[in-house]
Amino acid sequence: MENMGRNLRILMNKKDLNQHYDALMAKVMADPEVQKFIQAHQQVIDQPMIDRSAAKLYEFVTEKNKFQAEKTSLAPGYQPRLILNHHFIDVTYEPTAELVAAEKARTLQARVRSINMPKNIRQARLSQFYQDDARFAALDAATLFLDHYAKAPDQFHQGLYLYGSFGVGKTYLLGAMAHELAVRGFQTTLVHFPTFAVEMKNAIGQNDLTPKLDAIKRSRILMIDDIGADSMSSWIRDDVLGVILQYRMQEELATFFSSNFSMAQLEHEHLSVTQRGEHEPLKAKRIMERIRFLSREIELLGKNRRLQP
Repeated sequence: MENMGRNLRILMNKKDLNQHYDALMAKVMADPEVQKFIQAHQQVIDQPMIDRSAAKLYEFVTEKNKFQAEKTSLAPGYQPRLILNHHFIDVTYEPTAELVAAEKARTLQARVRSINMPKNIRQARLSQFYQDDARFAALDAATLFLDHYAKAPDQFHQGLYLYGSFGVGKTYLLGAMAHELAVRGFQTTLVHFPTFAVEMKNAIGQNDLTPKLDAIKRSRILMIDDIGADSMSSWIRDDVLGVILQYRMQEELATFFSSNFSMAQLEHEHLSVTQRGEHEPLKAKRIMERIRFLSREIELLGKNRRLQP
């Protein structure tokens, strides 16, 4: 911007270019927005001020024309505006509506930490959640949580344990809630648990286990998706899932789950039996006590919408 002003001053000081300068400034002064600005401030703007501000007026018209023509400007994403600055006419740059919207979208996305989740879950919205009588209980519970949490985020709020058949919208509802929480200013972590379990196993040899585990267990709002979708080793159950749930229960942090199993099925058909076929009902019961403390069980009914065109 300074270079533009300096170039114009050089132009003004060269006598052989006076004619060119006069034509250029005539074009600047004929600009409707320049005329409107001068008219609006005619009580303070006089000819000496206009002469002193010639470089800034030239900058404004030049950058405005670039902006309107969608050409590369000095400040991409910002549009110029004339202002009074003491005894000069100056130029300021304001973000466009498009830039403001894009920055808002980036801020919202940053509040939703998605780990190994489907890409389209970031686009999930409560307004687009398919509703009927069989699904009302889940949507109503989600809405109540959002309202109660927003009013008292420092208090303990039980999350939801959503279970049901494949493709009925359990993950979608979690994603929609995460977006709504982001709109209200809260950060959420969504994690696909089967994939996360594989990462935990791989992290053992990379000395990266503790940071990964801490990042999950300390999340302000945690949504564990698809728990029970794969066979679980006793180590994943006790030293990964158990550690996460124990911490969150002690700290009373909001926690959500989605599963194809009901709580009873998760306990007896999944957590009680390890990959090696060992039966450990007491350890499964310990995990389920934490899940039941952290969340409220709600069945989500409906058709498999993944199979619908």
